[in-house]
Amino acid sequence: MTTTTHHYHSGFLLSLPNIYRQSPISWCVFSSTMVSGAIALAFLPLVLTFIIRYRYYFVLFYRAVLVRMWYDCKTGLSREERAFQYVLTHAIPGDPESILETFDLWCSKVEFISNIGPKKGKIMDRMLSDHCPLTVLELGSHCGYSTVRIARALPLGARLYSVEMDARNAAIAEKIIRLAGFDDDTVELIVSPSDEVIPKLRADYGLERLDFVFMDHWKKCYRPDLQALEGSGLLGKGSVVLADNVLFPGAPNFLRHVRKSGLYEWKIHRATLEYSKGIRDGMAELVYQGIK
Repeated sequence: MTTTTHHYHSGFLLSLPNIYRQSPISWCVFSSTMVSGAIALAFLPLVLTFIIRYRYYFVLFYRAVLVRMWYDCKTGLSREERAFQYVLTHAIPGDPESILETFDLWCSKVEFISNIGPKKGKIMDRMLSDHCPLTVLELGSHCGYSTVRIARALPLGARLYSVEMDARNAAIAEKIIRLAGFDDDTVELIVSPSDEVIPKLRADYGLERLDFVFMDHWKKCYRPDLQALEGSGLLGKGSVVLADNVLFPGAPNFLRHVRKSGLYEWKIHRATLEYSKGIRDGMAELVYQGIK
């Protein structure tokens, strides 16, 4: 047995290049390389599984972050300004459907923007048609896509108050809203943080009741803004609150409050993230019941 082992090791060493047989250090380097390669091969299935499982998130990161950074440097314009330029040159002025379709095309084929999008948008369209709200509050105009989507579905005489805290985005939203054909009598754009606007809705804007509220701003603001609306007395029995992206990126504190408050009948409309595949998302529909 000893002789066989000795001959095996001798044969193995003789099969190595001279540099490994002559230098102990080189032998250590060779051994380390072999071990590292073996470890890498052992982890390869895990890495591949991770990449396949989260491939849609990698695509989203590429479209939402890397592509945006590239175009920011290339054009010197913001993403929202680029979207407006595209809509301005490709959509039909005064036609809300053309504005929305052009937006959808740009967001799905050119750059990603987190609008409500066409699939979840149809859910909101149906809710607006069912409830026929006269006074609507939108928290988060961004660049005006959802504002136009809501305004086109409102009954005659209804009014939409759209809140956007970012002045640059609000300027784009204003252009999109007017390009779609809606004037100040239908859509009033308020440029201010939502937590400053909500307490003033009754005194500064003469509102007595909100029939429909759409939330699509910072997700961390969902719960405090909902609580502010509850405290304002503007939510009456049957008032509807629709909150987007409650599953991705998610609004767990908001959903926890809704469950525990007992003030709402509610449900989640499950869907995929706008302009994406494979990323699960959803909208929360709340119907205010008041204190029982």
